[in-house]
Amino acid sequence: MRIAILEDDAAQSETLGQWFRDLGDDVHIFDDPKDFVRMAGRESFDIILIDWMLPEMTGDSVLRWLREDRSNDTPVIFVTARDAEGDIVEALNNGADDYLVKPVRRLELMSRIEAVMRRARPSAKGTTLEVGPYVFDLNHKHVTVDGEPVELTDKEYDLSVFLFRNIGRLLSRGHMLEAVWGRTANLATRTVDTHVSRVRSKLNLRPESGFRLVPTYNYGYRLEQLDDEAAS
Repeated sequence: MRIAILEDDAAQSETLGQWFRDLGDDVHIFDDPKDFVRMAGRESFDIILIDWMLPEMTGDSVLRWLREDRSNDTPVIFVTARDAEGDIVEALNNGADDYLVKPVRRLELMSRIEAVMRRARPSAKGTTLEVGPYVFDLNHKHVTVDGEPVELTDKEYDLSVFLFRNIGRLLSRGHMLEAVWGRTANLATRTVDTHVSRVRSKLNLRPESGFRLVPTYNYGYRLEQLDDEAAS
């Protein structure tokens, strides 16, 4: 997963960050809410952890900014020392997906994140991911469309699975690059564009097939599943 942590306590953010890095996740840490807002305006994340008490902006203000963009449904979890019932209610009413009071326990945090992600994203059933006519065999990296096998390279397959697991979400090129090639890969974002073009062609992700892979200028892509009227 690609995780953003907005926390001005360096020791706390490093502890949280290390927990996720130990699981192989990509972690982006911010101690300034303005820096986070700038980044969140041009990059997507799988989940965001926010402290309430931050310099210049409160965590709740950051949350409200995120939720003003109705296309941004990234799960948000508060991790904060504020334990008043009113604060918890306010955060949840403003769009937070969960709320944990410090000191946070590692296993509880991971379990809550798993629960939030199960609600937020379509998941594989056992060893397969099935969306409409597309069936991905996750063990053997094999995909069929309407029962017919489609040949994909390893990276094309990984990109396809990432897109279908995030169907309906606007994904930044940087997010896609990290998810498929890894954060340490020294590749230009045009690599994403090239592979997206191949995936669109090979999987026939076009309106007449009920799906559309839509580019967003200077940002990334969104895979959309169309209703019958839109597909016709």
